[in-house]
Amino acid sequence: MLADSAYGTGDALAAFEAAGHTAVIKPWPLRPAIEGGFTLDDFAVDETAGTVTCPNGLTRPITATRTVNFRAACAGCPLRARCTTSAHGRKLALHPHHELQRAHRARASTDPGFAETYRRHRPMVERSIAWLTRGNRRVPHRGVIKNNAWLHTRVAAINLRRLLTLGLHLDHDRWALAAT
Repeated sequence: MLADSAYGTGDALAAFEAAGHTAVIKPWPLRPAIEGGFTLDDFAVDETAGTVTCPNGLTRPITATRTVNFRAACAGCPLRARCTTSAHGRKLALHPHHELQRAHRARASTDPGFAETYRRHRPMVERSIAWLTRGNRRVPHRGVIKNNAWLHTRVAAINLRRLLTLGLHLDHDRWALAAT
């Protein structure tokens, strides 16, 4: 499943995985609380035990709302300067699909096939969106039904043009694509 990074949410990744698809989506970058500091992936999350361990080795429980508070434990921490500027200590918010997102980020950064596939196909995705929106930044009709029909017709025409470019032809009364 090749998609734009907007589709890299935990819910979308879980839906793609449940449908049996492998997501080739550029993951959202993790932003550290402090420039050059620790990100969420630097904390060890143990879902079975319901705990999170910080880079300094401090372990705290995951609450029912999937937050983790290190609070007072951050006061004397030697790594605090790389972790947080908050007077109350570091606080993490874990997404319900945190492990899936973490695994996706790891695969995107270590699997050479992921990067090659993404680089190879992403420009075509962006180009298709550009074809769809060129001269059509606004819908041409009033009402959802007419605009939905217009959009489906436009997308079908763009897909047909792309298939013809890829070598779609009639071969002994059957449609076929040229072998690449």
